[in-house]
Amino acid sequence: MMKKTMLGAAAVALVHAAAWSQDIDASKGIEEYRAMLQDGNPAELFEAKGESLWKQKRGPRNASLEQCDLGKGPGVVKGAFVELPRFFPDAGRVMDLESRIVWCMEKLQGLDVSEVSARSFTKGLTADVVAIATWVASESKGMPFNLPFNTQAERDMYEIGKRLFFMRGGPHDFSCASCHSEDGKRIRLQDLPNLTKNPGDGVGFAAWPAYRVSNGQMWSMQWRLNDCFRQQRFPEPKFGSDVTIALSMYMGVNAKGAKNAAPAIKR
Repeated sequence: MMKKTMLGAAAVALVHAAAWSQDIDASKGIEEYRAMLQDGNPAELFEAKGESLWKQKRGPRNASLEQCDLGKGPGVVKGAFVELPRFFPDAGRVMDLESRIVWCMEKLQGLDVSEVSARSFTKGLTADVVAIATWVASESKGMPFNLPFNTQAERDMYEIGKRLFFMRGGPHDFSCASCHSEDGKRIRLQDLPNLTKNPGDGVGFAAWPAYRVSNGQMWSMQWRLNDCFRQQRFPEPKFGSDVTIALSMYMGVNAKGAKNAAPAIKR
């Protein structure tokens, strides 16, 4: 009996060892796959489009976005992305990169930005916002995230984002934390970064905007969060809603010290 028990324990140990080995091999394979994809990231095409749109004069006021203040002064792009979302006194609210770009489109260029909420992320002005956000993010690549966290509005938005992150609901009783609050989680072959810790994970918040190989599209953070709500079977938020900005504020503050990897490339 003792011999059978020992043999059984040995068999279980071998199974666990094999599973562990396969897990290591899978993780290594995924990293190699990502490394190969980084060579010639299609996001570069969106960067070029975004830079062109930033400098292009258009709208009723025939103006460019070169005087848009992303938080570091009019027209200053480098270093702005890693300090967003933040509170903007001229708008009287906390904004992420995309909502700030839309604000500048309306205020500086006189564009009708109502369609941004109505259209998909791949059409019209919304697609333009995604491209501009991709370029702006690329201008701060490699810089560490360091969101300002000084005003009451920023602190309030962080707390709201934290509550939303852990709020469970929908038919599956999911929350953001269901996937992104523990180390070592994975769904299928996709690693799930822990977004609750500091310093944050460069694979998570610090990697968007990112090019999605699976559908050949450039995804911004607004789009990524929108899709997370869809997968939770929640009603999808409007573009630039306080809900999405609050979640970005929570993740962005937690990402302090993580180096900006955007625009990245995802499966």
